[in-house]
Amino acid sequence: MSTVWRTLKVSVEELRLDTTLKCGQSFRWKVSGENEWSCAFKGRLITLRQTIATDIDYRTYFSPNVSSSKINQELDKLHEFLIDYFQLNTVNLRECYTKWSKADKHFARIALKFKGIRILRQDPIENLFCFICSTNNNINRISQMVEKLCRQYGEKIYTLNGEDYFDFPILEKLTSPNVVDELRKLGFGYRAKYIAQTAKYMCENFSDGEVWLLSLRNLSYKEAHAALLKLSGVGPKVADCVCLMSLDKHNAIPVDTHVWQIAQKEYGFNVKIRGASNSLTTRNYAAVGDHLREIFGEYSGWAHS
Repeated sequence: MSTVWRTLKVSVEELRLDTTLKCGQSFRWKVSGENEWSCAFKGRLITLRQTIATDIDYRTYFSPNVSSSKINQELDKLHEFLIDYFQLNTVNLRECYTKWSKADKHFARIALKFKGIRILRQDPIENLFCFICSTNNNINRISQMVEKLCRQYGEKIYTLNGEDYFDFPILEKLTSPNVVDELRKLGFGYRAKYIAQTAKYMCENFSDGEVWLLSLRNLSYKEAHAALLKLSGVGPKVADCVCLMSLDKHNAIPVDTHVWQIAQKEYGFNVKIRGASNSLTTRNYAAVGDHLREIFGEYSGWAHS
């Protein structure tokens, strides 16, 4: 059962779907038509479309067993969900681009090529387990793993144009005794154990693991980051990805070897001055993040993206 197209009023300078949805934040959006992307979220399938220099249109699909009264309730919430998901009432991206361009000549040179890249405010459970899959991985393979995870343990929501869409699995589904073996057969390798151990830890140590993870939004960046590091398969970079993309820590900066190299080449990060080793150690990881935060300020994680 599908609904009619509605419009989300937003300029291309504030949000471009083709860059935002493909830049390695979320691994679940699929191209479902010309200039269209679709993804299942908590019992509904959402489709977005945007042609360059236009607003964003959206519609949603529900399985046939969903009552009309519930559909009406969900439609009332959908617009608010999208505003929150893209953080449209939180961050004025045009103002940020202007500020960052003044602070950094390198950013000013490349900004025109990458308009409208926003940070998504994702579901923390989904975001956490997706980035556990990201360790030593690339976007295409991560997307394949996440799709397998949803097909294996998530609920089927809808079939659109011959493509099945599944919800992200609830936490308890990832604690079943056979999870590690099943995921290894699906090609997850050592990440299978991390997924199972983290799910088990959250279920055993908190009355509601999802509520606990959401509560990290209320802590400081350093507190939330430290809490995430206690989870299996979560190192500094994965913790920063979760902090930035689902826990409202706008100044979190995930650092990898590419960012490490760029910080030295374009942003004057000098390991010799700091007396550190010339490799991405834990100490250098923190120092690079602090260095970029000094340049870009409160929303430095957005500038980094």
